[in-house]
Amino acid sequence: MSATSSKTEQTVTPLVSHMLFGRRKIYTSVSAIAADNVVDIVTKAYNVHLENRREIQYLYEYYKGKQPILDRIKEIRPEICNNIVVNRANEIVAFKVGYQCGIPMQYTAAKAVDGLPSKIEDLNNLMAYESKALKDKELVEWQMICGTGYRIVLPDDANSGEEDEAPFSISTLRPTDTFVIYSDKIGEKPMAAITYWVDDEYTGELEGNGLQGYIFAVYTEDSYYELKGNQVTLFDNNSPSKPNTLKMIPIIEYPANNARLGAFEIVIDLLDALSKIESNRLDGLESFVQAFIKFVNCDIDMKEYEEFLAMGAIKVSSREGKNADVDLVSKELSQTQAQVEVDDLYDTILTICGMPNRNGGSSTSDTGAAVQLRDGWSSAEARAKESELMFEASERELLKIVLKILRDKSVVNLKVSDIQMVFPRRNYENVQGKVQALTGLLASKYVHIKDAYAASGLFTDPETASENGMKWYEEQVKQYDINDVGDEDKNASKDNNVNEDNDVSGSGQTTE
Repeated sequence: MSATSSKTEQTVTPLVSHMLFGRRKIYTSVSAIAADNVVDIVTKAYNVHLENRREIQYLYEYYKGKQPILDRIKEIRPEICNNIVVNRANEIVAFKVGYQCGIPMQYTAAKAVDGLPSKIEDLNNLMAYESKALKDKELVEWQMICGTGYRIVLPDDANSGEEDEAPFSISTLRPTDTFVIYSDKIGEKPMAAITYWVDDEYTGELEGNGLQGYIFAVYTEDSYYELKGNQVTLFDNNSPSKPNTLKMIPIIEYPANNARLGAFEIVIDLLDALSKIESNRLDGLESFVQAFIKFVNCDIDMKEYEEFLAMGAIKVSSREGKNADVDLVSKELSQTQAQVEVDDLYDTILTICGMPNRNGGSSTSDTGAAVQLRDGWSSAEARAKESELMFEASERELLKIVLKILRDKSVVNLKVSDIQMVFPRRNYENVQGKVQALTGLLASKYVHIKDAYAASGLFTDPETASENGMKWYEEQVKQYDINDVGDEDKNASKDNNVNEDNDVSGSGQTTE
C-alpha cells in the first residue's frame, strides 16, 4: 500500500467474496487505558481492524460496481468476452436505506408530562439544524454495505467560532478508518474509540509498519490521546493527554446486527452467479452471430474467403462425386432456460435479504394485507424493525452526549428516558382503517384521548397530536361560545324569562 493522503484511494489486498462472514468485534482485557499502555492496546486492536478494513473496502467497491466478473478471463474464443456487472448489491442497499430512512426518524415524548412535547420539539429542531436526517442516511448506508457504521458528536468550540444555534456537531465517520475497543468482561463496555487519518509528513510504506504513517485520535471516558506512528503526541503543556470534559466516549458504533453483516454480504455468491450468467448469455448471443464458417468438400484460399466476406455470397462445386456445402458452426444458447435460472437466483436473493419481489398478482380478491404477505413486504418490514432495535440502542448513547451538552449550555433540559424514537415508515397506509379506529376509540367514554391517539397508529407522535387536538377543540368551543351567542339569542332568552314570570297559573298560559 503506497502512502497517500486520500482515504478513498487506499488499495486493499484482493479478497475472495465467499470468505466474508461479518466484521470482527475488537476486545481488550485491560481494566483501564492510560498513557503507558495506550500504544500497545491500539496496536493490537489495529491489527484486528486491518482485517475488517480490508473486507469493508472490498464490500464498498462491490457496492459501487467493482465486482469479480470484471476480472473474468475467457480461454475459449477470448475475443468474445462480455463482462457484465448486474449490480443487485446496489439495488439491495438502496432499497434498505430508502425503506428505513425515507422518512426521517423523529423524537417524541415518552410520557405524558406538561411541557415535555415542546422540549422535544426544540430537540428535533436542533437535530434538523445539524442535518441529522441526512447523516442518518449516510450511517445506515454504511450499515447496509459493510454491517456497521460510526458517528461522532462533539460540543462546539466557542473559542474557534464554531458555536451556532446547535451547540454540538454530529459527523458520520468512515468505518474503514474508525473502530471501537470493547472490554471482554461482562457487559462489553466500550473502553476506547479510535479514528485515524494518513500523516502527510510520512514518506514510508504504510502496510506492515504497525501504526506508522497514520495519526490516531484516541478517545476514552476520561482522556483524549493523539498517536503519531508508535508514539504518544505531547500537547502544549507536555502532557500526553487532554481531559475529556464530556466524560463519555464521543464516537458511537452503530452495528447493523450482532454479526455485523452487510445487507448483501450473505448472498454475494448468488450475486456473482447472476453477473456470470448474464455475461455468458451475451457471449452466447455474440458467438451465434459471429459463428465459424464450415466448408464441406470444398477448398477455398484466403483471397477467395475475403471476396466471399465482401460480396456476401460464394460459389462452390462438387468434386469427385462428393457434395460440397458451406454452413455455420453454431449452437444457440437456450435463453428460456437461462432466464429460468436468473429468475430463480433473483427470487432467492430477495427472499434471503428480506426484500419485496415484483411478482405482482392477478387475484381480484387480494386485500392490502394479503398483498404485503404475498409480495414480501411483511418480511421487509420485519427486517426493518430488527434494524431499528439495533439503531435505537446506539442512538441512546448518542442522546446521552447530546443532552449533556444541551444541559451544560442551558439550552434544553431533557433526559434520555423522556424521549421515544419513532421511525414513521409507511405510517399513512390504510388511513381509512386508522381513522375509523381513532373515531371509535374517541367515542368511547372509557378510553383516554391520549390512549386513543396512540392506539390508532395514525400519528407518529401521538402525545403531541393529542395535545394539539385538545387545544384546537378548546379554541373552537371558545370561539363558538363567543360568536354564536348574539343579540337574537339574548333577546330570545329574555322573552322566555318574561313569559315564565307571567305564567301564574302554572298551566303554561300567560296573563294579559
